[in-house]
Amino acid sequence: MRLRPPVHRVHRTAVTWWRARILLAGAAAVAVPAVTALLLPDVVRPWLVVPAVGLAVVTVVAAVGMPPWWYRVHRWEVTGDAVYTRTGALWQEWRVAPMSRIQTVDSDRGPLEQFFGLATVTVTTASARGALRIPGLDHALAAELVHELTETTQATPGDAT
Repeated sequence: MRLRPPVHRVHRTAVTWWRARILLAGAAAVAVPAVTALLLPDVVRPWLVVPAVGLAVVTVVAAVGMPPWWYRVHRWEVTGDAVYTRTGALWQEWRVAPMSRIQTVDSDRGPLEQFFGLATVTVTTASARGALRIPGLDHALAAELVHELTETTQATPGDAT
């Protein structure tokens, strides 16, 4: 088994999902100093408004730039022998999980993923490195992938340890 680039991209809607996650997290981070600045005297306000504006700018830049980059990098593939993933932004992680090492296959859907019709498939292995995650899949494709991986791993000899 050799490490090679996986062929499938995540669903295109994942870009919007990632962007929404960044904007929501950024809005929460900006709200704290912004609301506090409104409640405190004028003399303290600049010390809170400047960081709030800085956080807002960083949030917008991240929301515009990071999701398209993640979309270009994130890849996945399932063959009869293994599950391949590539994730990351600056530090990219390529992983291979042989079918004989897979212990469980799960599908997760947070509230935002449900809103965008997406799901994340998690493949737990007997590796100390942890589970492989394939985020940003179409919900129907994720359900099909979980079913396919479950059947394949049940038919694959080995004890997954």
